[in-house]
Amino acid sequence: MNLPKFKDKKLLEQAFIHRSFLNETKEKLSSNERLEFLGDSVISFVVSKYLYHKYPNYDEGILTNLRSLLVNTKSLGETARELGLGDYLKLSKGEEESKGRQNQSLLADCFEAFVGALFLDQGIQEVTEFLETVLFPKAELFVQKRAFKDPKSLLQELVQSRKKGSPLYKVVSEAGPAHARMFKVAAFVDETFVGEGKGKSKREAEESAAEQALENLRKNLEKKSK
Repeated sequence: MNLPKFKDKKLLEQAFIHRSFLNETKEKLSSNERLEFLGDSVISFVVSKYLYHKYPNYDEGILTNLRSLLVNTKSLGETARELGLGDYLKLSKGEEESKGRQNQSLLADCFEAFVGALFLDQGIQEVTEFLETVLFPKAELFVQKRAFKDPKSLLQELVQSRKKGSPLYKVVSEAGPAHARMFKVAAFVDETFVGEGKGKSKREAEESAAEQALENLRKNLEKKSK
């Protein structure tokens, strides 16, 4: 897909400037973090409006879970990768060497920054049309798979069906500046490690950990059934 064309080229360029790049250039540039902040809210608003009208029979809980599936780090990171946004990123040598262009969290941040820049450049209608193409179709896939139940609820149901104790989530680490924290959470069932995940909030990290735990536990069940 061709990306929307910008009127303000400097705004577009800023959307791809990672903060690490600022330490290695003499140019007076700004990172994409402010655009990321704006894009995060714009995406949430546009997606919420879309889901509200698209699924009039769904209650607040289901709509909230659907929105979370669409706007979480994994979804936005995958969308950014599909669009090739990582190719345009300006990174430090260190980030480059650590494969920052493939980093899911970094790509998700870049997608948010791009949307924030698009909003400033052309307004909410252009953002809506862009998300209609690259993000909204995923909502129907989640609905078809009945994935709108959040991973934590699905994991709870699975372990209860196996007569196990409720899952426990422990924060393993926190990293990054205050405005861009990254949490790492591990999930345990009966004190046994079953998965881990990362996210911009504890809740998102817990959902990511639950998602990995579900995948691991289902694989184990499949092996035992063979």
